[in-house]
Amino acid sequence: MTKRLEHQDSLFGDAEKVSNITGHGSKENWTQVLHLAFQSIGIIYGDVGTSPLYVYSSTFPNGIKNKDDLLGVLSLILYTLILIPMIKYVFIVLYADDSGDGGTFALYSLISRYAKIRLIPNQQVEDSMVSNYSIESPSLPLRRTQWLKNKLESSKAAKIGLFTITILGTSMVMGDGTLTPAISAQVVWISVPILFMLFSVQRFGTDKVGYSFAPIISVWFVLIAGIGMYNIMVYEIGILRAFNPMHILYYFRRNGKEAWVSLGGAILCVTGTEGMYADLGHFNIRAIQAAYLRTFPENVADTFYRSIPGICVVTVFSITTHLITVVMLLVWKKNIIFILLFYVVFSSIEWIYLSSILSKFIQGGYLPFCFALVLMALMVTWHYVHVMKYWYELDHIVPIDDVTILLEKHNVRRIPGVGLLYSELVQGIPPVFLQLVQKIPSVHSVFLFMSIKHLPIPHVVPAERFLFRQVGPREHRMFRCVARYGYSDTVEDSGEFARFLADRLKIFIEDESVFAADKPENEDTEGQTRPRQSARSVVHSEEVIEPQMSSHVGNISTYSLQTIEEEKQLIDVEMERGVVYLMGSANVIAGPKSSAVKKVVVNYVYAFLRRNLAEGHKVLAIPNDQLLKVGITYEI
Repeated sequence: MTKRLEHQDSLFGDAEKVSNITGHGSKENWTQVLHLAFQSIGIIYGDVGTSPLYVYSSTFPNGIKNKDDLLGVLSLILYTLILIPMIKYVFIVLYADDSGDGGTFALYSLISRYAKIRLIPNQQVEDSMVSNYSIESPSLPLRRTQWLKNKLESSKAAKIGLFTITILGTSMVMGDGTLTPAISAQVVWISVPILFMLFSVQRFGTDKVGYSFAPIISVWFVLIAGIGMYNIMVYEIGILRAFNPMHILYYFRRNGKEAWVSLGGAILCVTGTEGMYADLGHFNIRAIQAAYLRTFPENVADTFYRSIPGICVVTVFSITTHLITVVMLLVWKKNIIFILLFYVVFSSIEWIYLSSILSKFIQGGYLPFCFALVLMALMVTWHYVHVMKYWYELDHIVPIDDVTILLEKHNVRRIPGVGLLYSELVQGIPPVFLQLVQKIPSVHSVFLFMSIKHLPIPHVVPAERFLFRQVGPREHRMFRCVARYGYSDTVEDSGEFARFLADRLKIFIEDESVFAADKPENEDTEGQTRPRQSARSVVHSEEVIEPQMSSHVGNISTYSLQTIEEEKQLIDVEMERGVVYLMGSANVIAGPKSSAVKKVVVNYVYAFLRRNLAEGHKVLAIPNDQLLKVGITYEI
């Protein structure tokens, strides 16, 4: 008995070729780890390594009234470091990495793989079968996990809320970068050439930056470690009593409200933690400072430079806590007691620090906060119009079954070459195609409806890049192609992209012929492809927006191997004749019945952003002589 092959998209053949590829961190290469560790000193550790320059001056802006306050503040710094960078980030947050990537967006993408929380409905069931998409998770589903998943997917407010805090966290990080400690003019002139050198070598890659600055930061740490041990031994070894947390209580008992206000300065000891997740090497710096200042408290004003609080750091900490809590419930499925303990402890600590920082809001904390709000407003505007534009196109798609009628109605002729019509839609025919055939009734000999789609994972391996489907009868030589990228991937230049696309298209044509010949006559050909479950882990696939398969299925007797080779050669010939990139130049405007606020946002703010951001063809590096823009107006 002959086993009949099951019809699958081109993805499955590609996935088999990368099944033996190991993921991030699957094998430990200690040589590589040591190289990365050395580079991280120059890239990551420099932030926290310079925190001592302004922690004590911010904590004691009016000078030190009691020497024992140094013990209290140092104890506060020690346990802040233990709780936030070490326990929270090293032992918990670090394990929520997204295939090696961290940060707010990585947490959001991790959640979006387990629940349909994205506001654009471009999820496809095949996405969950990309090799980097699946992650290890417990196999036993819990009722609360399914309940949370259903709530997130059914609640528009929950989707908007998660997206909002994600971009808020990103904006806060950028806003925090605009605020640096107020330093002397001499240090400014030293910083300028260092920054110039940094941005000069940055374009050569992160590893070059790491190797450039790692020796400098390493020397800095070695020197302050030696000086620290000297100061502790010479001035007062008793400073190590700060490991006793009771000194925190004594500090608050002596100073009351002033101690609470000083928390805004003490939190500066963990600036940079969100970027690196762990950095405990700067503890010696705290001990150095405290040991010296306990003997010479009058020098506090001159020891380090004054600074103003930054609100963004603690806000990002709090956002991470909330997102990690969702990850624990939805992805990790941890015990509810552990989740509650994590959330209550860390959210309480962070809110206490945040309340202290807000007391200094008018003294300068508003600067990065307002800057972050401006960035967030721009992101929200762009995303809002982007979602509305996508839904407009989705509501005005041309059904795939109507392609043949459309071509005959407008007497469309086929011209030499390969045409790529770009659209964000991953299903159906975009409305710009109707505009094209009405104005210019001609279509290239080989025509593809292209979509560039970014998956919620860092990287997509090249072998799984393209997903093809036949559009209309086979003799039309029209296809839908979705090019999938991770959020850390870069799009290839147009020449390399076109060559790779042609190679994968020829493989797809060959595979389609084999599957078409094996399909029984009475089998329904309009159903969607059946997804395959990963053998490595349980993948919570997102339902596909129902695609249409080609209803015109050939037979191996008609499409012989010789015919298949002729089709593949035709693609090569048409590629040599030239590739034309067609892009819809959509002018998005607010509808006549829209509110005044919506008209301002869409017609002015979004239009300003669109004029000043890089256009799609520039991002894709498309040569101007191969580009054809099709104008169309959308009223949303």
